[in-house]
Parts: sequence; C-alpha cells; structure tokens
Amino acid sequence: MNDLIKLDFETDEGYGSRARIGLIVLESDQTIEVEAGFLDIDGVDFYHARVPNEMEVTPETLTDMKKRLPAAAALLPAEFGFDAIGYGCTSASTLIGDDGVADAIRSAHPDMACSNPIAAAVRAFSSLGAKRIAVITPYTADVTQPIVDRFAANGFDVSAVGSFQESSDLVVARISEASITAAVRQISAQSDCDAVFVSCTSLRSLRFIDAMEQAVGKPVVSSNLALYWHLIRMAGVTDHLDGFGTLFRTDL
Repeated sequence: MNDLIKLDFETDEGYGSRARIGLIVLESDQTIEVEAGFLDIDGVDFYHARVPNEMEVTPETLTDMKKRLPAAAALLPAEFGFDAIGYGCTSASTLIGDDGVADAIRSAHPDMACSNPIAAAVRAFSSLGAKRIAVITPYTADVTQPIVDRFAANGFDVSAVGSFQESSDLVVARISEASITAAVRQISAQSDCDAVFVSCTSLRSLRFIDAMEQAVGKPVVSSNLALYWHLIRMAGVTDHLDGFGTLFRTDL
C-alpha cells in the first residue's frame, strides 16, 4: 500500500442536532420503528434498542420484561447525548409502572427524561382536555383491564372498551388498517366520548390518524403517537405537525 494520506476533516452536530430520542423497542414489535420514521421533523432523530420478550402477550410475560429493561437501556449509548428515552410497550408499562420503567432507564441514563405509552397517553388526553375516553386494544381481558384502570385512576371516565382479543404480538402487527379504522368508528359511535385511544405499539395507525379523526369528529390517539409526542415535547421541540392528528398540534 502507498503511504496513507492523512485527510483533514471538520465535525458538526450530526443527526439529531435538535433532539436525540431513544426508544426501547420490544423484540417482537414490527411497527413502532417504522412509524417513527414517518415523522419528518428537521433535526429530530430516533435511535432504537430492542428488549427480549415473548411473542405471547400475558400479564406474566409482560412483567417479566422488567428485569431486562436496564440492559436494553444500556444499549443506547450515553455518549449520544439523548434528550429523552421511552419504553415502547403500553401494556407492560401499565403493569410495571411509570417508576419501574423510569428506574430501569435511569440505571443507564441518570436523570433522563423518560416516558412510556400509557404515561404519554395520560398526559396527551390531559393536554387535549379530554375527560371521557373510549379505548381500543388488541389484548385479552386480563391485559386490557389494567389499561382501563390506569385511566380511571388518573381521573378519566372510560366510556367504552373494545378489543380484538388477540394475544400474539405477531398477529397484532398484521391487523389491517381498515380493521383498526372500523374499530375506531364502532367504538366512537357506541359511546359518548371526547377522544379515542388505540392502545398497543404494534397496531398500525399513525398514517391515518387524520382520516380517523375526520371520520369520528374527535381526537384519536394511538400508543405510538402519544409516545412520540411526549418524548419530543419533553426534549424541548414544540413544532406543530400536520398529518398526525390533533395531538401533534397541541403543546405539552
């Protein structure tokens, strides 16, 4: 080889110059990373780490993830300088609790701004001024009930609950967008609600949140939408985005 020529270079802020967001994603999740890519906010970028989990969604398999979260959080390099980190599982976060999730993330990232989908949804509906919530889940009853209880404990009236009653996360990610839209229409029509929550990070809905809101005449918030919004707002980014429903035109 000829003599290696030393080249000059300069550095800049790289990707995420306005905000770097970390996401801990379930090993089985096929949706949350893809939908994060739909957001186009200049200087805001997402970085992902995966946490092992079982494909079958039960209270036991969900809570079992708690012990794996610190190692997953550590896969997000602290040197990146994250502005906020979220754990992408609605049902597990509900069972583990906000403090349990935050403690796991902060074991690798002390003092980090943290969120999860259920905490983000609670904050989202508060910011939207919604009091009566209709809830759609893909889960079995024993996984759905804690979601309902969490909203009730935070002062919301859950006016109706519908579920696809599917325990396989692999199948949940394949539930069609048309089926989710039909469920939102049905649950909204059958309840006097201020807003609809589509629970589960595996359900695909971000691309047609606007269309669903126009169909039912009220805010529709998915787990992923709430989590992205909360993390981005906690990172100090206040941009209002078109195309992603009422929530992304709302401040924290």
